[in-house]
Amino acid sequence: MKKIITIIGAVVGVISIILLGRIISTGDTAIQSAAKAGDSGLVDGLLNPMAWVAYLVLGIILVLVVIFSLKNIFSNKASLMSAIKGVGAFLLLFAICYFVLANGVETPLRDGEVLSEGGSKLVGAGLYMFYLLAIIAGGAMLFTGIKKMIK
Repeated sequence: MKKIITIIGAVVGVISIILLGRIISTGDTAIQSAAKAGDSGLVDGLLNPMAWVAYLVLGIILVLVVIFSLKNIFSNKASLMSAIKGVGAFLLLFAICYFVLANGVETPLRDGEVLSEGGSKLVGAGLYMFYLLAIIAGGAMLFTGIKKMIK
């Protein structure tokens, strides 16, 4: 498995180096002038392949992180319980923000559309949740800082 990952990493690295070499050899001024002139062929031919390699690498990394995180969580009972408590606390906080704090009001938007009552309530709940999570994070940092200073 390690050999396969090494080979795949090497292939992606070589492809990236080749694409980067193409971009560098073309030069900044040529790419900028082609972009200003509306020549999308040069810009797309140089930059899009590099962007797709970056998207591919990002996608692979995200999939691997999710797989190995879930594997670790489900293989260790203590980490599973900790994850369930964290998700439960997050859902409880969302329920409090949505059902208790947020108000839904139909709101006209600038483009003539209307934001529904439910959409408005979701936006309000999201804002309240952001504020509460920021307060909780700040309080946790303050608490641990004071606790370390006391010891």
